[in-house]
Amino acid sequence: MEINLVSDTVTKPTQEMVLQMFQAKVGDDVYKQDPTVIELEARVAEFFGMEAALFFPSGTMANQTAIKLHTQPGEQLIADKWAHVYNYEGGGVSFNSGVSCCLLDGNRGMITAEQVAGAINNPEFYHSPLTSLVCVENTTNKGGGACYDFEEFKKIRQVCDANNLKFHLDGARIWNALVATNDHPKDYGKVFDTISVCLSKGLGAPIGSLLLSDKATIHRALRIRKILGGGMRQVGYLAAAGLYALDNHIERLSEDHRRAKELAVVLQKLSWVAEVEPVETNILIFSVNTAIDENQLIDKLKQRNIAISSMGHGKLRIVTHLDYREVMHSYVLETLEKLEF
Repeated sequence: MEINLVSDTVTKPTQEMVLQMFQAKVGDDVYKQDPTVIELEARVAEFFGMEAALFFPSGTMANQTAIKLHTQPGEQLIADKWAHVYNYEGGGVSFNSGVSCCLLDGNRGMITAEQVAGAINNPEFYHSPLTSLVCVENTTNKGGGACYDFEEFKKIRQVCDANNLKFHLDGARIWNALVATNDHPKDYGKVFDTISVCLSKGLGAPIGSLLLSDKATIHRALRIRKILGGGMRQVGYLAAAGLYALDNHIERLSEDHRRAKELAVVLQKLSWVAEVEPVETNILIFSVNTAIDENQLIDKLKQRNIAISSMGHGKLRIVTHLDYREVMHSYVLETLEKLEF
């Protein structure tokens, strides 16, 4: 029994999801003639109270398209220092858009309206790049699946409006945040100019993200997606997986959250664990005592068919997901309790 807790991207489509994929009605999406893609885009846009959506092969491409939409070369965006758009998108901010990043020292990947206001460059001071965009992430990846207080989003929106800035949400794990906080998804559509959402993490689809906005912005996004090479043909087979996930895999995310929290409780009791960061959703970050090599722990778990990942600087990560079943969970809990160093 192999147990992969490296990421929630490792999931395989369920048999029911595969069946729905095989039965999908498809067309050429480059010509906007794939009925299943059209259905998925309309449904997700409506879910968040936005006018339109566009299907992408990856969340990175969706985020990079949003940045391109909202900025001009030489300008600057504001984000947390742990932001995915800065750390894990291959330098695309600079390569694709010619934009620099003003990185803020937030709390577990989350920034405040006060921090944003203090980071905006004076638009009349032409020696500094023009601030044009604020990017936030919910839940935060490197912040251990932390969820924003929605009231903070409203405050940041006010700062953006007062300073003529656009506001983008990297919602790769927005589904986890919605389940954990019970926020209403349509409220997000009222606050953000663009939202990217991912289907291939907690929802368990094999591929796919969407970018949401108003109709005019999504029409512009279509051209940028083409430039980036994101136009796909009979992609309804993949969109069908997303539709199935929306119907069947959102509410069950609470199971992933429960298991992550139960793992945290066990780790907190172990003498060789130095710190366990707060767990709100399906990501658990912890560190071991300085006397222990983190690679030693990874190897010990690997010998027991359990895979976790290192984040560097002594931090380790466990991510629960659709394929992590209860029988596996019991085994991992027992294994952690018995490990000795």
